[in-house]
Amino acid sequence: MTNSTPDILLIGVGVMGQGIAQVAAQAGHRVFLYDTFEGAADKARAKIAATFDKLIEKGKLARPEADATLARLVPVPDLASAKSALLAIEAVVERLDVKHQLFQQLEDLLPEGAILATNTSSISVTAIGAGLKRPERFVGMHFFNPAPLMKLVEVVHGLRTGKAVADEVERLARAWGKTPVHARSTPGFIVNRIARPYYAEALMLLQEQALAPEALDALLRAAGFRMGPCELMDLIGLDTNYAVTQTVFAANFYDRRFTPSLVQRELVEGGQFGRKSGRGFYAYPEGAPLLAPCPAAPLPAGSTLVVHGSGPVADALGDAAAAHTVSHVPTSSWVGLQVGSLQLRQTDGRPAWQVARDEGLAQLALFDELPTAAGGALAFATTGQADAAQAAGVLQALGWQPVPVQDAPGLVVARTLAMLVNEAADAVLQGVCTPDGADAAMKLGVNYPAGPFEWLQRLGRARVVQLIGALDACYRGERYRVSPWLQRGPAA
Repeated sequence: MTNSTPDILLIGVGVMGQGIAQVAAQAGHRVFLYDTFEGAADKARAKIAATFDKLIEKGKLARPEADATLARLVPVPDLASAKSALLAIEAVVERLDVKHQLFQQLEDLLPEGAILATNTSSISVTAIGAGLKRPERFVGMHFFNPAPLMKLVEVVHGLRTGKAVADEVERLARAWGKTPVHARSTPGFIVNRIARPYYAEALMLLQEQALAPEALDALLRAAGFRMGPCELMDLIGLDTNYAVTQTVFAANFYDRRFTPSLVQRELVEGGQFGRKSGRGFYAYPEGAPLLAPCPAAPLPAGSTLVVHGSGPVADALGDAAAAHTVSHVPTSSWVGLQVGSLQLRQTDGRPAWQVARDEGLAQLALFDELPTAAGGALAFATTGQADAAQAAGVLQALGWQPVPVQDAPGLVVARTLAMLVNEAADAVLQGVCTPDGADAAMKLGVNYPAGPFEWLQRLGRARVVQLIGALDACYRGERYRVSPWLQRGPAA
């Protein structure tokens, strides 16, 4: 495309199609709107106009700009009416046969130099482009909902996609104010692949009855995530999230890392889809209940808190305990606190019973990754002999909200972060994306507080490998295998 603002054809004007059309028209393109449902294109334009009216009322958009943009949105009765388009983007139903047939038709209709793009979130770009006369002109252009607000665009390369075409789409996305990230066409691309552990680890913990959904959500919000996994699945739709998991599982030849959850299947089978059905993990409009208070024994007066180990976590523990009598043992092989005979250790992935057995400890509590904000929820687990109320009292005295968890390996946040890092490492190993691309995609596409390789830098490669290795030793299966990229990669 030599024209900086070529005509664009948008096929499929549902919520996503409308959003993409709005973005392109606001960037100065004439956008042809087409849908197989009669009148849908006109209704889509009317909805965009209504959106603009609200923005004008709020002072976020000027009327002349809105009118000019609407003038560039042109509903058409058939594809032939848009034959001047040099870029076609489809946002139709997620069916390979429908998309394949559409692009074959577009290839015969549009100019030879036109770029054909799919907004698919789960179907192979290579498969859709198979059989086209010019597969090098075919590319994935995956937006995120709502398209006018979300910055990320995954530029997805099929097997035959030309580099020049992908680069042209990247430049166009940047001109639209987006942040494009290149991805190879593999199941889930970047975001939907790397995000699987965020849901999968939560569902595994629920299946093991380790804690309640509201506790899971509170713990991951305290780690910096905007929404916990259960409330996020309720928002997305449990049926939708389950379907994506099934697709990724099947497309990866049933790799056990992507195994769907029995917990989620039961909710879907029971019609509990989340917010849209009025009930999912939570009932709506009420949403998640408050966390039940955790019994906590007051820290005895005059107690000495001994900080063990060195590094950022030991430093944070020392800072949190500054109001108390504190001593330090920086040469300890473990990181945590000791109060009397009770040791509170940061999880290394092993369950508390195993650490107590291996090291001959009578009183032991394990705690999770520390919250990113003061007063945040912090998971802990104890052995049968340990006094949970005493452990909770120590954590509470240091300013955190203690959340008791059944003795699950890796607790909650630590295992989730480790598995997100591991999945991202495998994506890089397989050439799906770069580390920088993975970080940008996860922060911009699903609003993660950090990218997986930023977490790797914070946690350290050795700790991530240790956590996943402990999970693998406990569960014994394919799910928790350490990525070769992490095993051989440079220390983070």
